[in-house]
Amino acid sequence: MQVRELTREDIEDILYGCAILGTGGGGELEEGFDYIDRAIAAGKTFKMVSIDDAPLNAKVCTPYMLGALSPMSVEEEERYQGLPKNKEPAIDTAFKRLQSYTGDKYFGTICCELGGSNTAISFYLAAMHDGYIIDADPAGRAVPEITHSTYYFNDLNASPIITANEFGECFICENIKNDERAEHIVRALSMVSRNDIAAIDHALTISEVKHAVIKGTISKALVIGKAFRKAKEDELDLAEEIAKHGHGVVRFKGKVSDFSFSTKGGFTIGEFLVNGTGEFKDNRYKVAVKNENLVSYLNGEVDVTIPDLICCLDLDINEPVTNPHLTIGSNVAIVVLPAPKEFKTERGLAAFGPKYLGLEMKFSSILCTD
Repeated sequence: MQVRELTREDIEDILYGCAILGTGGGGELEEGFDYIDRAIAAGKTFKMVSIDDAPLNAKVCTPYMLGALSPMSVEEEERYQGLPKNKEPAIDTAFKRLQSYTGDKYFGTICCELGGSNTAISFYLAAMHDGYIIDADPAGRAVPEITHSTYYFNDLNASPIITANEFGECFICENIKNDERAEHIVRALSMVSRNDIAAIDHALTISEVKHAVIKGTISKALVIGKAFRKAKEDELDLAEEIAKHGHGVVRFKGKVSDFSFSTKGGFTIGEFLVNGTGEFKDNRYKVAVKNENLVSYLNGEVDVTIPDLICCLDLDINEPVTNPHLTIGSNVAIVVLPAPKEFKTERGLAAFGPKYLGLEMKFSSILCTD
């Protein structure tokens, strides 16, 4: 089995790549690096393997955090006053309960998606338990719901799902009918857990998940993140470099003129507007958000939809933009990258295409990737 031990620089590149590919979702980089540095401080290492090299009978699981990205109101925060905070990260509580529940030893973890925090949480859990990071995931980006996953496209049931919140409360979800129901249940648990809950699902063997993931996505994030870092070091055009290395296109550049976000049903819902500058002057771009950037409009007309990736970069601070963290007047670039081929199948588009957005149109990519 070929094993790659990831350096701190490798992981930094990966998480930046994941934040870009996360299209505004997937969690905050700051939180992600906090998890990574906890493991490093504990003397742990990060070992990555291809899913093709992993033993077929080895057991793996998929850990993540689920909830809204926007802050809670003062009134909402008051609901949680007086509840004791758990001393360990919620994902550790969930994993210990998973081990107790299944009685299994876990070979490693598969990230639920690509994102600055959710990818790091999976890395952290693998490292802390001397396991392996699998170079694959079921999304190839960040996504709003459990059903937006190649696990779902391949009918792999998520349950049992073990969840835990910051108050140490742990919930075991058994016998869940399907992933639509899993999404509703875990989202509801998140909404009564300060809009943030740790979950672990798809506790299966490599042989059971091997056909149902997108291979090489962590390596892809490493390539994107390294290109991002080198572009900053060499003072190159960040957007053009990401487009080149991600086989995409720079779709728009301009200044953020307005944005609005709110929490609805456990999601961050909103939009942001960009007034064009330079070659995009006199044009206007709008991006609609449900945790992630899902659809964009150029001068009022639909321009890009999921499953293609609508990535936003802040060119003033040279950072990927995660929702809802935008600044009026900041210079941003919109880079569109191609969706994984697994999401462009009939099953993928039915779950995570224009229909999901309520748009009566067929998916049509602006990118020539086929």
